[in-house]
Amino acid sequence: MKKRQVVIRREGSNRSSSAQVIRNVRYAECQKNHAANIGGYAVDGCREFMAGGADGTAAALSCAACGCHRNFHRREVDTEVVCDSSSLS
Repeated sequence: MKKRQVVIRREGSNRSSSAQVIRNVRYAECQKNHAANIGGYAVDGCREFMAGGADGTAAALSCAACGCHRNFHRREVDTEVVCDSSSLS
């Protein structure tokens, strides 16, 4: 089980904040239903998205393992908030 941290930021605060938000996006298992046209449910078992080409190309959006588009893979976003401890008082 993953721990989740919730950070609440107030808008319009008069304190200057040096916090940075770092987001890492990872695509996990493929969720494409290959039997949808016959009314069934079957996935191919692809466990993780692997880009089929270099970043910025059209091939980077298709999985090298299963051939599906990246949108069929479950998206996981890890968000990390890094702040300067000297700004907290």
